[in-house]
Amino acid sequence: MSEVFRFTGVVLREGEMFVALCLDLDVASQGSSVEEAKSNLLEAVSLYLETAIESNLPVIRPVPVEENPLLTEDRERVVDVFDVRVDLTLSAYA
Repeated sequence: MSEVFRFTGVVLREGEMFVALCLDLDVASQGSSVEEAKSNLLEAVSLYLETAIESNLPVIRPVPVEENPLLTEDRERVVDVFDVRVDLTLSAYA
């Protein structure tokens, strides 16, 4: 069985670099371009979810409201808002 999870990602301009942040998981990455930052974030989210599930850690831990760039003065630094979709294949074993 496969389950698709959808999260919200944003890309922020940080000087010459771009920072990508998954708002629902408080996972971030960076890159020298918007696409590189997004790609690095997808990898970081995948690794975070894999580790959280394997280690029985809380999976959903959103960015604190006061740090959410969509709700603060950081809004002018937002370059892109996009869906982060993660497809997990679930299997049960005995």
